Amino acid sequence: MSTDILMVDDEAAIADLVEVYLKNEGYTVHKFDNGADALACVRRQHLDLAILDVMLPDLDGFTLCQRIREAGHLFPILMLTARVEDMDKIMGLTLGADDYITKPFNPLELVARVKTQLRRYTRYNTGEAAPQEAAEYDFRGLQISRATHKCVLFGEELSLTPLEFSILWYLCERRGNVVSSEELFEAVWGEKYLDSNNTVMSHIARLREKMHENGRKPKFIKTVWGVGYTIE
Repeated sequence: MSTDILMVDDEAAIADLVEVYLKNEGYTVHKFDNGADALACVRRQHLDLAILDVMLPDLDGFTLCQRIREAGHLFPILMLTARVEDMDKIMGLTLGADDYITKPFNPLELVARVKTQLRRYTRYNTGEAAPQEAAEYDFRGLQISRATHKCVLFGEELSLTPLEFSILWYLCERRGNVVSSEELFEAVWGEKYLDSNNTVMSHIARLREKMHENGRKPKFIKTVWGVGYTIE
């Protein structure tokens, strides 16, 4: 079974280069230079991952990302951006992106990030759990299962991306303890944490939104200022 990747970038040189590297890894690439054609592909084609440029001639990449998530698709999304401002990165992650990479980039780094996201997504869909780990947590109306990769809050099943599920699961595993942003990032993303990294904060905000949490008085994921996050 092929691994299908959506590639959307209106810079032909970049799109062609990425396509070559991805195809060399055995992936099937669906390449487009605009958001409208990309959305049509999302509707008709099974996809395993999407790489979206922020600057497109019609829809911007953030809007495209948001529409993909609103349609209920949970496959990983990587954003390509020439912008370096933190707010641009936070916006993309808050709208449902899983990772971003800033232009210019090393194609080998992009391929490595694609592989990381695909491994996580595969575990999410197969329900693969590591041995000797708890299979499920159930407390205060929150039920989360490692075996089925489902999360139910007060009877409502939450539509979580693999990354969001991994964050919530990690916090549940350490319920009652404070987890620093550095620990959470390195455990879930598997990369070295940088002090200027706002990725964790953005995904926590997205999780709280899906859990219908009041950001100022959350019932589940609480912020311990200057330390990290905890589920009590």
